[in-house]
Amino acid sequence: MAQELEKKKVAILVADGFEQVELTEPRKALEAAGAATKIVSPAQGVVTGWNHIEWGDNFTVDVPLQEASADAFDALLLPGGVMNPDKLRRNPKVQQFVRAFFDAGKPVAAICHAPWTLIDAGVARGRRLTSYESIQMDLKNAGAEWVDEEVVVENGLVTSRKPDDIPAFNQKMVEEFAEGQHARSQAKRREAAAV
Repeated sequence: MAQELEKKKVAILVADGFEQVELTEPRKALEAAGAATKIVSPAQGVVTGWNHIEWGDNFTVDVPLQEASADAFDALLLPGGVMNPDKLRRNPKVQQFVRAFFDAGKPVAAICHAPWTLIDAGVARGRRLTSYESIQMDLKNAGAEWVDEEVVVENGLVTSRKPDDIPAFNQKMVEEFAEGQHARSQAKRREAAAV
């Protein structure tokens, strides 16, 4: 990959229990494309990954959520795992942070269980997306159009189902993040909210 993301700043929002490979591999792809990445978390100091069936490595929190602003970033990455989005989705500051990216039309990439967070942030309705299969009904009930595809791109939102989809996810994520803001994203969200 060329340096198509040079000077772009990407927030990676996680809580303890994120699927480690869903942070490390997309982060490598982003940094290889020239982006600067920062881990944002409600956790203080360190956040711990989940490695398939056991706890994984510790990662330094670069920006505590209480100090984070979507204005400081060009794009948002939401890794999955089961525990991570389940913790994030109930946090009002997380909801506000995620919504701010959509309100500004900034690109967002979410994999596996991460779209759970989109439901509670109020940005899933009216969107075509995918996720880990077990949360499809949650997304449908929230008004999203769920599809079983390796990667789905819709107005700056990139979603994938599971770790096996990471190569396709990374490719589309870099493309969308390089494109930057998607003005139609904000308008589409408002239309969906009015329904």
